[in-house]
Amino acid sequence: MEIVVKTNIPELKLLSRGKVRDIYEVSDDELLIVTTDRLSAFDVVLPDPIPYKGAVLNQITLFWMDKFKDLVANHVITADVDEFPEAIQKYRSQLQGRSVIVKKAKPLPIECIVRGYITGSGWKDYLDTGKVCGHQLPAGMLESQMLEEPLFTPSTKADLGEHDENITLEQARDILGGDALKEVEDLTLEIYRRARNYAKNCGIIIADTKFEFGFRGGRIIWIDEALTPDSSRFWPFADYEAGRSQKSFDKQFVRDYLKDIGFNKQPPAPNLPEEIIANTRDKYMDIYKMLTGSPLDV
Repeated sequence: MEIVVKTNIPELKLLSRGKVRDIYEVSDDELLIVTTDRLSAFDVVLPDPIPYKGAVLNQITLFWMDKFKDLVANHVITADVDEFPEAIQKYRSQLQGRSVIVKKAKPLPIECIVRGYITGSGWKDYLDTGKVCGHQLPAGMLESQMLEEPLFTPSTKADLGEHDENITLEQARDILGGDALKEVEDLTLEIYRRARNYAKNCGIIIADTKFEFGFRGGRIIWIDEALTPDSSRFWPFADYEAGRSQKSFDKQFVRDYLKDIGFNKQPPAPNLPEEIIANTRDKYMDIYKMLTGSPLDV
């Protein structure tokens, strides 16, 4: 499998080149999403790719969306390159395993975040206020402690290079409207509960994650990525202990390295040592195998 940092498909109109994904217009109703091997941390794209990372993200997303298609419709049309338009078949080596053609939808203007454990910015928020995104929590909680019930904590969507901002449910309701917010809150919590239970049997704790939904034909569908190491915190169940930070299968490993070297969270980001790149690649590959039961075919 080819390592892909940036795609160039002149036969299609490039709509966006995000932190990780290149998105092209296939038709008035379809998009091509290519998940590259770019890595971002603190909303900054790093100069070094993580080999096969994009394929892992794409395949894990397809895995989860298929698993929960009874709960919510999704935007996937096909991930089989043989079914892609003939004009882009020449780019098979760049597309294989890491791309999908999807239905167009109007993305919701919020990100739907769910927290099952108190960690990251939620832990900092709790130490300062006793709350997480407006949710009052009991006194005396420990870092990485499991919450009695998962919390729905939406955020704004930031432009490339900017940072998302946590918002309250009231603010989200003002942005989205009450009915739509209730629907995505219920979906977010139910998908998370089901995924958390499945992952636990695979030896994985899903500490938190974020989802994106969109409007299509007057209804809400699931779009973008799903329960990946980029959009979630994955911890090894066997090593879990409340009261400290946890080992992780996700890009927290890279975030910790950048913190250790004093990265100021502003571009340009530093190059990563080969050891960090290799270890990060292995973490992505490990999480794929643990969740799906099979190694990624590269």
